[in-house]
Order: sequence, then structure tokens, then C-alpha cells
Amino acid sequence: MRQLRGLFCYHQLLRNPTIPSPSNFSTVITTRAYASVQGMSVEEAKRKAAFAAVDNHVRKNQIVGVGSGSTIVHAVDRLKERNAQEDLNIRCVPTSFQARQLILDAGLVLSDLEREAQVDITIDGCDESDDNLTLIKGGGGCLTQEKIVAAFSKEFVVIADYRKNSSALGQQWKYVPIEVVPFAWKQVKEKIESELGGEAKLRMAKAKAGPVVTDNSNFLLDWYWGGEGDKDWDQVNSRIVMIPGVLETGLFVNMAQKAYFG
Repeated sequence: MRQLRGLFCYHQLLRNPTIPSPSNFSTVITTRAYASVQGMSVEEAKRKAAFAAVDNHVRKNQIVGVGSGSTIVHAVDRLKERNAQEDLNIRCVPTSFQARQLILDAGLVLSDLEREAQVDITIDGCDESDDNLTLIKGGGGCLTQEKIVAAFSKEFVVIADYRKNSSALGQQWKYVPIEVVPFAWKQVKEKIESELGGEAKLRMAKAKAGPVVTDNSNFLLDWYWGGEGDKDWDQVNSRIVMIPGVLETGLFVNMAQKAYFG
């Protein structure tokens, strides 16, 4: 793979505006500029990806969706810097409790989907992305609100470090998070395993007794489908979402337009 002078890997997903169906998305890798600095830390990679996305996509007077996770911390830092320098006059829609606190701590204007009919740009991280910009998200448990905000955004841009960039899902990340209604978690688990195979594990908390509880007061099933494989992720996502008791999945299919990998 050729190395360029850029400091991040950039993928772009282009959609044919004349065809509304998500299945007609096509992928164009416009630039692959991997960080070539030996010994770059993961945090530095996250920072470079976040800063590049904010600098290239955020404009004055926009409604900005703020994602969740460790890479987003750097994006909010850059939003804070630019707002102080340029008076961006942006309003920020959070995708989680964490994102809300980051926005407030940065002194940015907090908004929500009740106030904003549509978001101009959402910037969020991912656990893994394939060459089609199909994403696995939800390792931090915020997948449902993240997907809602992204779905009602004009543009959805992904930021991550180099570890999250794969040619196929399953190379780096081994499970799909699924948010489920608590009283049906066992039935949903059995349904997924019987119809799709693999194993769906109830995610247990590390700092409390019992399962992880999401911002929406639900549980998480982590579906280990068995690693890599040539799957129709759009179909898989649809099948899981149709199971009664499932709120949302961490599969983001045909949603991201661009991705920056530090």
C-alpha cells in the first residue's frame, strides 16, 4: 500500500442521488493516506482523525451531532478550539450521557432532536469499519441514540484509529452489540442463536453487580457470529431488528458517507 503525506486514512461513500434505495450505495476509496510516523500512539491517531473531520466538515451555524466514545473526546476538543477562534455558532446534539457532558464541559451550545428538525453533520466513532463503510458500533453501549442522530443527519462522518479499519467485519471486532428490552433478553438471545447461529451473550457490568444498563434503561446482547464471513449485513440487521424485544443493533449499514482513520 502506498504511503502518502497525509496523516489519516480517508474513505468516501458516494450515493447516487437519483436512486433512493440504500442498496444502491457504492463505495469509492478516494484517498488512503495512512499515518506513516513510526511509534504513533493510538491516542495520537484518534486525535488526528478527529481534528481532520472537524476541520473538513464543520462550518458556521451548523447543527452538529456529537457521537460517543474515546475518539469523540478529541473531536469535542477541536470543536471547542474552533468555536473560541472562529465563533462558529454551532448547536450540538448529543448521542449519549457522555456526549452531553462533553458538550457542556466544552462550553458548547447543547441542543436535542426536539429542537432540531435535522442535523447538518454527525461525527462519531466506530468499533470496526469494512471497505463498504459498514460499521459495528455499540462497544460503549450507546448504539441506539447514535443511530437515531446519524439517521437524521445530512452527513455522517466516522472517526477512528487505524485499528478499526478492516476490509471485512470480524477481522478486528468479533461481536455485534444489540440493545434489548430487559424482560425479553433471554427470548431474544435464543431467537438470534437459533436463526442466525453464533452466541449472543448478555453483557455484564464491571463496576456493578449484574448486566450493563444503557442510557435507555435496556440490556445489551453481544452477538458473536463466528468471525469473518461474507454476510449480507443489511439483511442480517433487518432480521435482528424484526425480533420482538430488540430495540436496535450496532450494525450501521449504508449510513456513513466518510471515514477518517488516524
